[in-house]
Amino acid sequence: MTGQRDLRQLLANLSPTLDQCPYEFVLREKSPLGDAIESSFALIREEEGFTVVHRMAEYLVDDEPATDCFARITLGVQSSLHAIGLTAAVSQALASNYISCNVIAGLYHDHIFVPWPRRMDALAAIEALSVL
Repeated sequence: MTGQRDLRQLLANLSPTLDQCPYEFVLREKSPLGDAIESSFALIREEEGFTVVHRMAEYLVDDEPATDCFARITLGVQSSLHAIGLTAAVSQALASNYISCNVIAGLYHDHIFVPWPRRMDALAAIEALSVL
C-alpha cells in the first residue's frame, strides 16, 4: 500500500493518538539482543552506539515518570515516505508552541516524540493542523 503524498490531505487526516505510556531514549554501546529488541519501539545505529527507544517501566507519584522522558504521538494518516512538508508542518506547529520534538517515520505512520510534561499541549497543536 502506498501512503498519501498530498500535504493538504495529510493535514486534513492527521488523526493523532497519544500513547499513555512515557518513553525514553537510551544509548547502548553494543547491539541490544533478544528481549531488548522485542520490547523496543525503535533501534537506531549511530557512530556512538545504538539508540534504543522504549517504554519506561518506572513511575513517580502523580503519574510523572522518574527520568527525562517523552510522549509518543502517532499520526494515524498513512503518509508516504515521499510526502513533502508533513514533518515540517508538524514541527513548525510544535515549535510555535515552544515544544521540542523528535520524529521517527515508519513505513506508514510518523511518530512524534515530545517532552512528557508538554504532551497535551503538543497533541492540541497537532490536532489544530487538521482544521486549517
